[in-house]
Amino acid sequence: MKAKLLLLFTTLIAPISLSFAQGADDYVVSRTEWGQPDLQGVWNFNSSTPMERPERFGTQEFLTPEEVEQDRIRQEERRIAADAAEAVLVINPEAPPVGSSTGGYNNFWYERASIGENVRTSLIVYPPDGRLPARVEGSAEHTANLGPDVEGGRPVLATFGGIGKDGPEDRGLSERCLIGFNAGPPFNGGGYNANVQIFQNRDHAVIMTEMVHDARIVPLDDRGTIDDNIRLWSGDSRGYWDEDTLMVVTKNFTDLIPSFSRFGTARDKTLTERFTRVDTYTIEYEWTLEDPSTFTDKIIATMPMTKVAGTLYEYGCHEGNYGMFNILRGERMNELRAAEAGGGN
Repeated sequence: MKAKLLLLFTTLIAPISLSFAQGADDYVVSRTEWGQPDLQGVWNFNSSTPMERPERFGTQEFLTPEEVEQDRIRQEERRIAADAAEAVLVINPEAPPVGSSTGGYNNFWYERASIGENVRTSLIVYPPDGRLPARVEGSAEHTANLGPDVEGGRPVLATFGGIGKDGPEDRGLSERCLIGFNAGPPFNGGGYNANVQIFQNRDHAVIMTEMVHDARIVPLDDRGTIDDNIRLWSGDSRGYWDEDTLMVVTKNFTDLIPSFSRFGTARDKTLTERFTRVDTYTIEYEWTLEDPSTFTDKIIATMPMTKVAGTLYEYGCHEGNYGMFNILRGERMNELRAAEAGGGN
């Protein structure tokens, strides 16, 4: 199954990744015909490292070798559990019990392992405790998630879940196929479809995410920014080269999405991303988020992006969004049954 293959791939590539990391000082970055570092290709940014550091680690940034082994064992246990759940989904009478829920209808596609070893305790490296900073008083928290509907009004800024089932507007942003739940910007890994393709020419870079096939066209010249009244789902990006690092600064986000995670709105957010190719198979990706309306401090996170020997296919979310259709249809059936039970028309 997919989870099993990913874990096997992780096991096979980990020693290779470590050897490249050790030889990174000798790496000479390949360049395009315009003399720029070549970042082109398909890259995976999935990670088994949590975004926020578990509190028990305090300011410990890296796992010990013993903790790395424990993490590998936990990943194997999760793979076994995922295979058991999948066996139930295909109605295998000999499968072991896995509880009362079979999970989401798309459970099969979850990437439950990442490429390379998990050696960090969190993707967030600043603040020093590896956790999101305190929020500004009065900033919103969007509580809808994968679970029962919550109270609230439109527009729904949560990524998952919703406030009702009267129409698509009651559902979360990813359920409506407006944004990908892991593709950002910034990228944060997890789930599935954690892939991005980068294209380059002399004056532009294009950052195209698999989910939901958004493409950020990043000018690399000195043109001015767009008018502050123009607001975009993925913001307005401008880029430049800082030696061998592609710097991408993004502003002009819409206030119809959260700033980060489930907090605030993105209207006042400035995102600075750094793409640095450190070896043949790895881009070191780092981002800094500053939003004075949501967080009391900046956030810095880092993760590797690993080269994928494959093609990025179109993620047809709206085109195949049967989940939304069935959510709304199921609620109408519930209402019909309730009316019939109560003697209504």
